[in-house]
Amino acid sequence: MASRVTFIGAGNMASAIIGGMIDNGYPATAITATSPSDAFLAPVHERFGIHTDTDNVTAVRDADVVVLAVKPQVMREVCEGLRDSLQRQRPLVISVAAGLTAETLDTWLGGGLPLIRCMPNTPSLVGAGASGLYATPQVSDAQRTQASELLEAVGLVEWVDDEALLDAVTAVSGSGPAYFFLMFEAMEEAGVKLGLPAETARRLAIQTALGAARMAAQSDQEPAQLKRNVMSPGGTTERAIEHLEQAGLRRALLDAMDACAARAREMAEELGKR
Repeated sequence: MASRVTFIGAGNMASAIIGGMIDNGYPATAITATSPSDAFLAPVHERFGIHTDTDNVTAVRDADVVVLAVKPQVMREVCEGLRDSLQRQRPLVISVAAGLTAETLDTWLGGGLPLIRCMPNTPSLVGAGASGLYATPQVSDAQRTQASELLEAVGLVEWVDDEALLDAVTAVSGSGPAYFFLMFEAMEEAGVKLGLPAETARRLAIQTALGAARMAAQSDQEPAQLKRNVMSPGGTTERAIEHLEQAGLRRALLDAMDACAARAREMAEELGKR
């Protein structure tokens, strides 16, 4: 019998995970999602065939896993509203909210529950996500496996043993899609300047990124070697890479990711004080 999973929140990320679970054969009858609005839940129920409810306490009553998928700004109210129910039944709790530490969530939930923090990213919406996970000591090996299976429904899962490393995950994969979208913008602009139609330049840039990512994922070689494989001595690619290095692309990316991780730490402090 499948574990009963309740999603508190039925927005984009929750819907992505639910859709991935169902696509991988998880029974819709074992999944519940909540939202304050019946009007918002109706299309979710119609799309997935899952149970829906506007009452969080009722929805978690028999849950084995509770996924907290609400905005960080309302998480405290949601957690405190569920605290008594979750303390009685002690399910596995998975938070996909950015910027809220396990300690803060644990306090709001009354303490001692098995808790996993997950840092997903937006490509989860198309089944190509990358998620970093951290588990508190109360989480069993079986529950870690269960969490991996749920999140693998929408992409890659990587575990970290130190919660602070989730800030690094945020910098690499959580915010990472935007770095590539910026690259697509710049490549499209350059293509247009060189004479290509905008749509042609955009399609070529996106397909090139898709192909490069697939090659990197399937190759035993490191990205540095794959880069060298494209660079003929004195050729076009070598000239382009030299200009990117001289322009400080590598340093700029490192600085940007440092700033991203620092902001993640600041947000955790700000949200934890609310």
